[in-house]
Formats: sequence, structure tokens, C-alpha cells
Amino acid sequence: MAGILAWFWNERFWLPHNVTWADLKNTEEATFPQAEDLYLAGPLAFCIFMVRLVFERFIARPCAVGLKIQANGPQKAQPNAILEKVFNAITKHPDEKRLEGLSKQLDWDVRTIQRWYRQRRNQEKPSTLARFCEMLILCHCYIFLQTSWLWNTKECWYNYPYQPLTADIHYYYILELSFYLSLLFSQFTDIKRKDFLIMFVHHLATISLIIFSYVNNMVRVGTLVMCLHDAANVLIEAAKMANYARCQILCYLLFAMFAILFISSRLGVYPIWILNTTLLESWEIVGPYPSWWVFNLLLVLLQLLHCFWSYLIVKTACRAISKGRVGKWNPLHVSKDDHSDIESSSDEDDSPPPHQKHHSSTANGTNKNGTNGYLTGSPFSYEH
Repeated sequence: MAGILAWFWNERFWLPHNVTWADLKNTEEATFPQAEDLYLAGPLAFCIFMVRLVFERFIARPCAVGLKIQANGPQKAQPNAILEKVFNAITKHPDEKRLEGLSKQLDWDVRTIQRWYRQRRNQEKPSTLARFCEMLILCHCYIFLQTSWLWNTKECWYNYPYQPLTADIHYYYILELSFYLSLLFSQFTDIKRKDFLIMFVHHLATISLIIFSYVNNMVRVGTLVMCLHDAANVLIEAAKMANYARCQILCYLLFAMFAILFISSRLGVYPIWILNTTLLESWEIVGPYPSWWVFNLLLVLLQLLHCFWSYLIVKTACRAISKGRVGKWNPLHVSKDDHSDIESSSDEDDSPPPHQKHHSSTANGTNKNGTNGYLTGSPFSYEH
């Protein structure tokens, strides 16, 4: 074990040339980041998770009820033993051949079976009230974490790595790491979304960046990265809550503010300001070393995620404008939610009785809009 630890904490990987761990030991004159400081983040992440549960139960839920947000979930499918058995044991998304077989077996038209499956899948989804509670706690967390740390970026590398660690940055790092650890854990208990894997990668990259930047004392530029990412998150959580509360004008306003801030900060400030200092200015002032490459690789990975999410945000806005339905269309997809994986019921869901068969365009499982009986969209989260 000692050999593994010695290999992991190799000074030539973590630190610039001619710098050792002994050089970064705390003294009476100066305090430096120590790896053992991060041990506190684990129990604190658990505490944040528990506080979140209490907040949702005793604060968020009463607020949602006060705003008259419904606690009931999607419409339940009518009981049917045959369809239920196929749904649980075989598939939740039957293909055309299976739909035709079930249609003959039950003497139901294909359209009715499609609606049954859609309603049955939606039964497992959370209510609007549950989603509102989740957004409210996240909004408060991002507001709490948001601060205003601004530097001349070259000062991030002045006298590096011998920059003393201030108490406020130390506690800020611990809180951020604890918060993202709690998000990583809560992904498995929160509302399941289609972008689960993407957000899991995002959380892992963020946690790795926080740990890397703290251990090798890149806390100044690390703080800039965290503050930049927290800024837009408050707006998107607030916009979702406004939509759940049916305050549509406020929802659209907040979404527009979020889109402008997200794109300008993630595609403007982040690459031009932060990536410039971590890749170019630090190369000139400090020079590259192994953990420097890892740190910048993670930052570039975040930038790729920014590009992906920005594309989806622009696509979402353009789709609403091109359809000329901004007043009716929901830019957040939270009522007919791709993000929350809620499949909407279109206007055509009022199908005829089961014994009236349709073998036109609905027989192949596709409605006239080509959406397979429910709206499709971009399965992504605007957060982070």
C-alpha cells in the first residue's frame, strides 16, 4: 500500500519541476492546500444530501402547495393483465410487429395500445410537484455557492505554486466539492433523465477538476471556473420553477436570460479568458508538467460539453421561433418533458374506442407528425 501511495503522490506528476511536497507544507507565515483537507468533503456531502431531503419535505413542498402546483402525476393506464405482463417482462417500447400482434390478441387498435404504453411509462415518472421541489433546492444551493471572485488572470500564476491559501477559498472549495459529490450520489435517487450519462460524466469531470486544482494549488483559477459555472445555474432552476407554477411570462424571461448568460459565459468568457490563462499564460509562466496536462484536458472536456449544451439551447429556441408558437410552446420541456423523460400526450391522444381499428398511418406506430405518438426532443439538462 505504501508503494501505491508513493506512486500516486509522485511529485513529478503533481507539481512543477524543482518543487516538492515539503515546499508546500503549512508554516506559521503561510497556509497551503493539503490533500487531507478534502477528506471533510465526504461527510459534508452526506450532510448536504440529508439537508436537501429535509428542505424538500418541509420547505419546498409547502411552497409548491401554496403555488397550487399539482401533486398528482400523469394519467394512469387502464388495467390490462396482458399488456402489463409484456410491459414488465418483455419491453416497454414495443416495435411495429409486436404492436400488430397485441392488436389482434386484444382486438384493440394500434393507436390505443400505443397510448396505453405511453401512459404506463409515464406512471413511473414523478409529479410536477416533485420536480418543482428538486428545482427549488438546487436553485438555493447555486445562490449560496455563487460569489464574485475576479482577478487579472495572470495573477493566478504569480509566484505559483507558493501562493498562500486563504480561509474563504478553502471553505469555498470544500463546499463546492461536497455539493458536487452530493449531486453525484443523488443522481441515483433523483428523477431519472435521458442525459443521465452525460451529467454523470460532467459531475466526475467537475469533481476531478476540484481535487486536481486543490492538490496542486491551482485554487485561484479553479475558483474562477466554479464561479463561472454557478452563475447560469440559478436562472435555469428559477425558470423551471416558474414554469411548474404556470408563470409563463416569467418563465420565458428567465429562460432568455439564462440562454444569453450560458452561451456568453460558456462559449465566450470560458474559452477566451479561462482556457487562455490555463493553456497559454500558465505555459509561459510556469511551464507544463503531467498534472497540468490532466487539468487542462478536463477543462477542454468541459468546453466540449458546453458546446453540446449551447447547441441544444439554440436549437430549442430556434424550433420555438420557427413554429411561431412561442406563446404556447414550452422552451424548457418541463410540462411535456424530454428532460424529465415525460412523454407528452398530443392532441391526437383522444383516440376512438378500442374496437374501432385504424390501419392507416397509425398502424405503423407513427402519428401524422411522425413522432411515434409522443413528442421527441433534446434529452439534456441545461444545468452546469
